This record gives sequence, C-alpha cells and structure tokens, in this order.
Amino acid sequence: MDLLKELLHARKVIEPGKHVYFIGICGTAMASCAAAMKERGYRVSGSDENVYPPMSTFLAEQGIDIHHGYDPAHLTEAPDWVVIGNAISRGNVEVEHVLNQRWTYGSLPELLREVFIRGRRSIVVTGTHGKSTTTSLIAWILDFAGRNPSFLIGGLPGNFPRGARFTDSEWIVLEGDEYDTAFFDKRSKFIHYLPEIGIVHNVEFDHADIFDHLPAVQKTFSHFIRLIPSNGLLLGNGDDPHLQPLLEVPFCPVQRYGLTASRVIIGKSEGGWTSFEMDGYGYELPMFGDHNVENAIAAISVARHIGIDPATVGQALKAFKGIRRRLEIIGQPGGVTVMDDFAHHPTAIAKVIQGLRAHYPSSRLTILFEPRSNTTRRRVFQKELSQALALADHAFVGEVARANLLAPEERLQLPQLIQEVQDAGCRAEVIADIDEMARRVAEGAQVGDVIAILSNGGFGGIHQKLLALLESR
Repeated sequence: MDLLKELLHARKVIEPGKHVYFIGICGTAMASCAAAMKERGYRVSGSDENVYPPMSTFLAEQGIDIHHGYDPAHLTEAPDWVVIGNAISRGNVEVEHVLNQRWTYGSLPELLREVFIRGRRSIVVTGTHGKSTTTSLIAWILDFAGRNPSFLIGGLPGNFPRGARFTDSEWIVLEGDEYDTAFFDKRSKFIHYLPEIGIVHNVEFDHADIFDHLPAVQKTFSHFIRLIPSNGLLLGNGDDPHLQPLLEVPFCPVQRYGLTASRVIIGKSEGGWTSFEMDGYGYELPMFGDHNVENAIAAISVARHIGIDPATVGQALKAFKGIRRRLEIIGQPGGVTVMDDFAHHPTAIAKVIQGLRAHYPSSRLTILFEPRSNTTRRRVFQKELSQALALADHAFVGEVARANLLAPEERLQLPQLIQEVQDAGCRAEVIADIDEMARRVAEGAQVGDVIAILSNGGFGGIHQKLLALLESR
C-alpha cells in the first residue's frame, strides 16, 4: 500500500505535488512534518507569528516558504489541505478565512496518522509523566539495533539531531500526548496514532483546562487502550494504582512492568550513572533517579517484545545521551551545580527532588519553580505542590503565569503555598522579579550546592541570568 496515497479525513486523494499549508508552522512537530512532506514531493508553505531561529532557519534550509504573521492574503490560492496547529484558536484570521472558504482542513495528528503512521507499526508512549524520555529511549534502542525507526518526540533527544524523523522503516515511535488535538477536535492527540504497541506509563490528574478530574483523564486513556489490536500489546505500569483498572481488558494482550512488577533491583548510583537488574539481566543507565529507571524498564519491555536481544539493549542504554531539560546539568560555575528540568506537575517535582537527594546526599538543594502550566497555575494542586517543594532545602517560587486570565479564587494561592512549605521545614519565598530571584539565589549559593530550575517554559531567562551571576562571583 502506498503510504502517501490518501488522506482519509479529506475524502480525496492528496498525492505528492499537492499543496499543503501549515498554520502555526514553526512549532517543533509542525516544522518537522512540513519538512518531511517537502522531501516527499508535496508543495509546502505556512505561516506563524513566532518566526525565529532555529526553526525558521531549519524550514528555510528545506526551501519552505514561511509567512511572518497571519493574513488571509497569504492564501490567495486555495491549498489542497490546511493543517491547523494545536496552539491556533478561533479568531485567527487565516483560520476564519479557511472556514469561510469551506476549504479542507485538519489537525497535525490527523496528518501524521494518514501520511506517516498508517501502514506502519506504531509504538505509542503515553502517560502523565516520563513520555519524552521513554519515547527517546525506545527510538534510540531501535536505531541502535539497526531498525532505523521514524519517531516524534516532544523534546530534544541527545542521540538525534532533532525531535522528529520520518524514514521508510516499518516502525514509528510516537510520544502520545493526552492534551486535546485542535480547537475543532477536543479528543486527546494519541487517539489518532493507531497504536500496535501502546505504553501507558502512569495516569494522574493534569491539564486542568481540559479535564475536570482524574476519572476524566482515566477515560481518555481507556479510549486509547481500546485502539490496540488483538495482535498488538498493551504495556502498563503495574505499580501505578490509578492505571490498574484500565489494564483489565479482554481484547488485547497486556503486560505489566515497573520497579515491582518487573522485579527490578536498583544498584549503585554514582557519577550520573545508575545500575540495575531486570529479570536477571544487568543494565547501566547514564541517568539517575528511580523515575528514569522506570522509563528504561518500559523501553526494555518494548525492545524485548519486538525481538531485540538484551545485550544489544544494554549497549544502547549505555550509549543513551538523555534528553534536553530532563535533569540536564547546564553549568557548574564556582562549584555550584545548576540543573534544568521540565518538571511542573507535583508528582514529577517530587520525583526530581527525591532523585537529586539520592544522587547528591550531602548537597544543599535549592529549587526554583515557575507555576506556568495550565494546572499548576490553578489551586487544584495547592497542597500537593507544597508537599513536593518542601522536599528541598530552599524553594524560590515565581509569580503565577497569566494570573489575570484566572478568577482570583481559581488561582494558585502563593502566600498559602509558601506558608505550607515553610511549616514543613523548608525555606521558601516568592519573588516575582526574575532578575531579583537570580541575584538572591546566586548570593546565597555555596560550593557543593545543587540548584534545580523547574519549569515547562522559559522562566524569564533565569537559567542564563543565574549562570552569569555565579560565574562573575
């Protein structure tokens, strides 16, 4: 079957040579897919209001025309298909033009499904935490074993030049996000990914702007699980209590993994490495923290299922280079270790701090946290956030991002948060001004300290501001 034959959603043939237009083209996944389609002979163009390197440079190198900003004048000729990015909303002037003209449009996950996934063997990694690292591990193991997989990762893996690649391999590895697909499709993105092997790493309440409660999150994961065929495999974390009811399914094979379920014995952790034993075979992972061992266990389970021998898997794990913004050391000026991590959910924050505690047992641990995600901006995790941050020695908290868009009673209550963290024995304070926070942290830092910056955004550039101050002391 020709993988490029049809876009079923469009109900018409869209073959190479046809024009595909991307609204919001400079997003990482959008740009990667646009470039891959250009390589396959499609006419590709698009627009974005945030056009800057490195993505603008990458697209220009592919010979893709990019319009700066949104304007219906960019669409004087009707495209054969319009891809509307997840960040694009009603009111966008190009979107309104597409709707008014009754042109064929769809989401990026739909495009992925019909052009890049359908006809391939799809490995989809889902879960509230650990998706990017686990997806990177699986893609790297398959690549190391000579399988040359396609992949789409929501981060920058150290073993590959970018987070997406599309090859002629039978395998494609996808990070399956539970966030909604587009303004016109409120289903989770992973619903579109046709899983043969589905990994559900964990299930917790998150994305409070999309889901009302934990049962709603469990429901969308159950919808994903229903897509796995009878000759496929569901891999689920047997140690996650919120996931267990979802694993009781009769229509596909189910395999449980986890620190307990896989009979894992964790050995020593030193020099950024962790040794562990799984089912009698020893592995070494150039990462620390029990949560990263869990990520590796999931990847090992996938590799074993598709027939990659343990020795090859072990060699691949040793050569794994991690992923940007996951316990990434960004500098050690003056004997102070500064780390960057994407953690923003209370559970992820707690696991990061616990991992740092275990790896740096004699170091003072300072956490800089930005309440930026659509969940942590809200007070739904008020208690859980305070409990997680209290595991540090000193916590600095920035202002609530876009607080004006939330009702006062809905916002995370920073004075209460700080008081609860202090009551638990951790020094804590709120500093809204990023320059002031960087100065205060740098002034108090001592040789041997570990400082971890936790945010799912840029945190006002505090990373480089803090490093510069520490280097200038």
